[in-house]
Amino acid sequence: MDVDEKWRTIAEQRTALAEVLAGLSPGDLDRPSLCAHWRVRDVAAHVALTPCSPGLPGILAAAVRARGDFDEVNRAMAVAHAERLGAGLADELRAVALSRRRPVITTVDNLLFDTIVHLQDVAVPLGLEVEAPRDGAREGADRVWRMGWPFWARRRMRGLRLVATDTDWVRGAGEPVHGSIRDLLLLLTGRTDVALPRLHGAGVRRLTSPG
Repeated sequence: MDVDEKWRTIAEQRTALAEVLAGLSPGDLDRPSLCAHWRVRDVAAHVALTPCSPGLPGILAAAVRARGDFDEVNRAMAVAHAERLGAGLADELRAVALSRRRPVITTVDNLLFDTIVHLQDVAVPLGLEVEAPRDGAREGADRVWRMGWPFWARRRMRGLRLVATDTDWVRGAGEPVHGSIRDLLLLLTGRTDVALPRLHGAGVRRLTSPG
């Protein structure tokens, strides 16, 4: 995918997330997402907030308040944005869908997998089946495989060979784990409990074994 294709996919995923949110009850918005300690509305607000980043000084100030815990920085900013927007979350996502602004500390490749995965973080707990864009998920899986923090995917998947069943993507060496590229992306980004029922192959038992 070239850069324009990546941004188009990000825009499509933001719009799809807005469609999921539209008409949700306050109770549904307050459901736990796949992200620990994040509500559905917080994840959506995080996606909406991305083009409106407070900038590096604001992020650093928030990091100081959170004593260097960047996960808590992200969560606190998302919660605050969710409370500000209230029922306007879907409209905000539509308004920023085409924006190519991004925080200085991230890249379009990171935003691509982040947006795809967060749509699933919202849809799955709501019992909705939302298809992930195959090319985007493949690019996202590649990016997560290459990076270290925060997922450490190659280290966690050592001894396994991940094989996508719906596109040309194979990574790692060892016992095979087969699944769609969407489910492999969810696995790589730590959504193991959600991905596992959809995966098959000799390596799956290693993923279910404690330690």
